Amino acid sequence: MTRKLLISPSILSADFSDLGKEIEAIDEAGADMIHIDVMDGHYVPNLTIGPMVVKAIRSRTSKPFDVHLMISPVDYLIDPFIKAGADYISIHPDAGPHTHRTLQAIKAGGAKAGIVLNPGTHPDVVDTLIEELDLILVMSVNPGFGGQSFIHSQLNKIRILADKIKSSGRDIILEVDGGVNPDTAQLCIDSGATALVAGSAVFKGQGNYKENILALRKKNTK
Repeated sequence: MTRKLLISPSILSADFSDLGKEIEAIDEAGADMIHIDVMDGHYVPNLTIGPMVVKAIRSRTSKPFDVHLMISPVDYLIDPFIKAGADYISIHPDAGPHTHRTLQAIKAGGAKAGIVLNPGTHPDVVDTLIEELDLILVMSVNPGFGGQSFIHSQLNKIRILADKIKSSGRDIILEVDGGVNPDTAQLCIDSGATALVAGSAVFKGQGNYKENILALRKKNTK
């Protein structure tokens, strides 16, 4: 099955002084999902937002909220983020003692479940979890900060995961986050990615969001 390439702009690069209007702008510009990076200052050194902010911006778009939880422990915040409006929740396999149970809890709460692979995480981590997954997120930078350079060694991991998804026969989004720009986007697409997270590449140039999103889609016209 051929899946449309999904673009999920990361609001980490948005103007937080006018976040509601920024979300409306990327919705109008052609975003497919809204990527929300949640950092706890513990699992990663940065600190961002919590469920209250997600709830506050939920009414600004009908597009799915693609929530990446860079927090540990993670289980106690699953339900609050679902209630705040998260459609997808992605967690790191080392963020709690029982990854499979955490994924089940996400799905039981009514959201779709994702797993996140850091640059040093082996792709085989998905093998015993794949029946619970709706999304696999490959980090092409180390998590915690925006604006980092793309780690090209992750392209082989994307190819391996694309093959695993195909073999599973399941409809799983293969998403890439970190250093995504029009050039690296095409490398990810060619390797099998079906969704791209981009922050600065989308939000650069006030009023150019539509052109920036189109540039990420580039040769992919499916």
